[in-house]
Amino acid sequence: MDPTAPSVHGLHHVTVIAGDPQENVDFYTRVLGMRLVKKSVNQDAPDTYHLFYADAVGSPGTDLTFFPWPGLPPAQPRVGQIVEVPFAVPSGSLGYWQERLRAHGRSPGAVDTQFGERRIRFEDPHGLRLALVETDDEREWVPWEHSPVPAEHQVRGMHAVRLWEHERAPTERLLTDVLGFEAMGTDDGWHRYGVDGGSGTLAEVKVVDQQPRTSNRVGGTGAVHHAAWRTRDSDEELALRDKIERVGFQPSPQIDRHWFRSVYFREPGGVLFELATDGPGFTVDEEPAALGTSLVLPPSMEDRREEIEANLPPLDIPGPTA
Repeated sequence: MDPTAPSVHGLHHVTVIAGDPQENVDFYTRVLGMRLVKKSVNQDAPDTYHLFYADAVGSPGTDLTFFPWPGLPPAQPRVGQIVEVPFAVPSGSLGYWQERLRAHGRSPGAVDTQFGERRIRFEDPHGLRLALVETDDEREWVPWEHSPVPAEHQVRGMHAVRLWEHERAPTERLLTDVLGFEAMGTDDGWHRYGVDGGSGTLAEVKVVDQQPRTSNRVGGTGAVHHAAWRTRDSDEELALRDKIERVGFQPSPQIDRHWFRSVYFREPGGVLFELATDGPGFTVDEEPAALGTSLVLPPSMEDRREEIEANLPPLDIPGPTA
């Protein structure tokens, strides 16, 4: 692939449907020890929260976000979806995490190995399939000093996303010919692709014979809504958008999400992908020490703040001494 061609540079964030928002906050901050770096609303449905968990500063690639809709039933993993989100943890951490998860009512599976990496699998309280994968790959990551998890064991961000597909070839062509990935091998039916081969840049695809495939509408708690891939800036994102359109996809116009700019499109198997710029980032509207402590609205919604706040349930957010 032409090294000067626009491409993605790894995962930016992953967005998931959750259930009760307080249960979501409690698990990701008090159990997994991540920092709530932004408390906002779904910009397309502002009667529900949009909650962002990441490292201490919200570095791209560390950010798992949620739309909580308590009334939805649990989702079932289906073809045409992201079915698992593995997180990176430092080598030697899995024993700590097995004990911690059991102490908080989770049931992690036994340690297994794929692609030469040790991992454990478990689910969050609303059914999202997660994994913790040991890796010593260098990451853009800042420890959160107030996390209940010691810095030497804290999650380092998303390691990969795992997709179930009816066919591999069309998705592979998008990843390798358009987005800049390279094929990295196969293990237990999973095909791995990486932008530079390192943690946080990986997509893993498995062909599953399941009928019918999922509709494009993701419904149910624990379902992944979309995965966002990093672009350096708006110019690179727009150049990649043009490239995606030229090969026959239908990307959205660029959308200003206030903390980054976004372009959305569906990959051949139906999974919703997003391109997201690295900047301006989560400190554009909050000081680093205050991230996640108040409800932040995009400027276009500020005139509706009173109405929006009245429709949202209160949340108990852990303070700096958590």
